[in-house]
Amino acid sequence: MKKVTINSLQKMKQAGERISMLTAYDATFARLLDQAEIDVLLVGDSLGMVAQGQKTTLHVTMDQMVYHCANVARGVSHAHLVGDMPFGSYQAGADEAVKNAVRIISEGSMEAVKLEGGAEHAEVIDRITCAGIPVMGHIGLTPQSVHKLGGYVVQGRGEDKAKKLIDDAKALEEAGCYSLVLELIPSALAAEITASVGIPTIGIGAGPSCDGQVLVVYDMLGMDDSFQPRFVKRFAEIGKTIAGAAKAYRDEVRSGAFPAAANSFEDRTPMVERSHKLYSVPGGD
Repeated sequence: MKKVTINSLQKMKQAGERISMLTAYDATFARLLDQAEIDVLLVGDSLGMVAQGQKTTLHVTMDQMVYHCANVARGVSHAHLVGDMPFGSYQAGADEAVKNAVRIISEGSMEAVKLEGGAEHAEVIDRITCAGIPVMGHIGLTPQSVHKLGGYVVQGRGEDKAKKLIDDAKALEEAGCYSLVLELIPSALAAEITASVGIPTIGIGAGPSCDGQVLVVYDMLGMDDSFQPRFVKRFAEIGKTIAGAAKAYRDEVRSGAFPAAANSFEDRTPMVERSHKLYSVPGGD
């Protein structure tokens, strides 16, 4: 499989080829998703909710992001790798933002960073890209601003709010973003934004007209029955499978059916002989 790069994604937009993107938080999931030829893997700060059990993404730290990024990178050879800039890592100014973006690339082995917000972060994006780091933008519903937005609600409804998002998209492209995530905005608005910028758009709850789509991997695998938003399609019910497998394991442990002979080792060779064989080398006595 050929490595996906920011140039690959641009060519996909130009050719009308849809981009697939999923989140990943560890090497095992990353390896499986890479084998499936997913184009982009995002180490999202959504890990705060799906991996840590937090109610928002706001508690995720830089050290945690770097840790998970490095784990994911070890499982990937094909996908383009993007690491989220967590809350507080870029809001304080460009110098702090560049410092933290460098950590995600150097320590986390990512190939790009993603940060949330519109034109107000154009200077920060420009500084990060001038440092040689590609930036993926993120507008619409921005989870790090959940309290300011009043919850996880659709953005861009109404003429003024729609125009603001279109202006934000253009400003982020001008600042140097190579792609944009459009989250929880009306389909028609997402189509208009996609047509108004020359960089790929990746939608989540933004309809079918974006250049690509992204979902949280735990959501599309059905890992949490209590979370079923409209924009998520479950492509499997892995949560039920895992729970069923764990119950079967518990039952076999309790009954003594596991471990069976096939899962056990029977070696009655004398200890002295085993030790000799353990340390013998080809051609030795």
